Amino acid sequence: RMDPLARYRSPLVSRYASAEMGFNFSERKKFGTWRRLWLYLAQAEKSLGLPITDEQIKEMEANLDNIDFKMAAEEEKKLRHDVMAHVHTFAHCCPKAAAIIHLGATSCYVGDNTDLIVLRDGFNLLLPKLARVISRLADFAEAHADLPTLGFTHYQPAQLTTVGKRCCLWIQDLCMDLQNLERARDDLRFRGVKGTTGTQASFLQLFEGDHSKVEELDRLVTEKAGFKRSYMVTGQTYSRKVDIEVLSVLASLGASVHKICTDIRLLANLKEIEEPFEKDQIGSSAMPYKRNPMRSERCCSLARHLMTLVLDPLQTASVQWFERTLDDSANRRVCLAEAFLTADIILSTLQNISEGLVVYPKVIDRRIRQELPFMATENIIMAMVKAGGNRQDCHEKIRVLSQQAAAVVKQEGGDNDFIARVRADPYFSPIHKHLDSLLDPSSFTGRAPQQVAKFLKEEVRPALIPYQSKMGGKIELTL
Repeated sequence: RMDPLARYRSPLVSRYASAEMGFNFSERKKFGTWRRLWLYLAQAEKSLGLPITDEQIKEMEANLDNIDFKMAAEEEKKLRHDVMAHVHTFAHCCPKAAAIIHLGATSCYVGDNTDLIVLRDGFNLLLPKLARVISRLADFAEAHADLPTLGFTHYQPAQLTTVGKRCCLWIQDLCMDLQNLERARDDLRFRGVKGTTGTQASFLQLFEGDHSKVEELDRLVTEKAGFKRSYMVTGQTYSRKVDIEVLSVLASLGASVHKICTDIRLLANLKEIEEPFEKDQIGSSAMPYKRNPMRSERCCSLARHLMTLVLDPLQTASVQWFERTLDDSANRRVCLAEAFLTADIILSTLQNISEGLVVYPKVIDRRIRQELPFMATENIIMAMVKAGGNRQDCHEKIRVLSQQAAAVVKQEGGDNDFIARVRADPYFSPIHKHLDSLLDPSSFTGRAPQQVAKFLKEEVRPALIPYQSKMGGKIELTL
């Protein structure tokens, strides 16, 4: 027997992904679903009058999870056909039902319909995780709604905002992703019972030309699989544009997470905000003092992979000839599973980050104090004019003093002493007693705190209501 450590295993499963998402794309889930689909088909065919017995149905029901994977592998090696290998394996443990398993169906009946079930279930696993991340960040935004911080445009100092308002920019993107994932899930339909080229010819023959029974068969099987609708027209497969839609919303989620975690990495460099850091965690093997944002870096790394995966279904859909070609199959085995596994991982990691973000208000305040004097010049000019000064004279005085202060900062490496120069200049004596209030950071944040409150109340919290029962506790990462 080969040493399991001597074979490559995808780190998406072996290292990072949740057990639930790993199971969703497992062989056991896939082939167990195939058997259930064969059962649904037999039950529906029986209810519409085909000669299928209760005994055959019960035999199938009793063996849904009794899968001999070794036998199936041997059959596939011999037949070079995965579906027929599992038809034979199912028939082996259901000898009475063997003759009616897969009756009238094509391989895509089990293959494509199972994929649609797995995609739907994958979304149902991701959505509560995304809601939890939004909820944690909403709590963080609310707690820091009033904390002024230096804004950045072009990664250069800009007007002040608040820590909570900046977090709301992240939340807004994730709320868009929540809507997109919900829409993509709800837009999924079942392939249903369509036959080899989508014409339902085999089923029309089984029901001796009765179109209404073929339509009812499609409806019954779709309903049994938990879908409200099936695609009205298909080729042999459901349109591969569906896969584009699915992976597009996941790629978009990847872009959101990459942006958020890049911001956190930049803030960690500024020592304003840090992700959680465990007591025994080592930042660097060479530099013991380091606290690297490794969780955020992991999210960015995996998000890049997630964003690129949408290229696969784009190219696959574009080269599907007529009713179908098989060059979609191997590609889809990889990209669909990897997209959901990767999204699962980055959401779990981002939840862990968002539950333990550390804010350093004094570092934030110090950076504000370095930049705020220049931002306050307009306020100083207006205050001087109210005190009877001339706007143009004041503007020139401030221009000279600010240039002198800038030289201290840039050429001498000193602190910004602009305000000290204003205090020392008798020209500004009419407003010296007002300088502290003119330099209060909270007076520079505009409506940021009010925007946070309104946004969380009217948009964010209502979007999370369907997921309240699944908010759960804190998440711990093993790696």
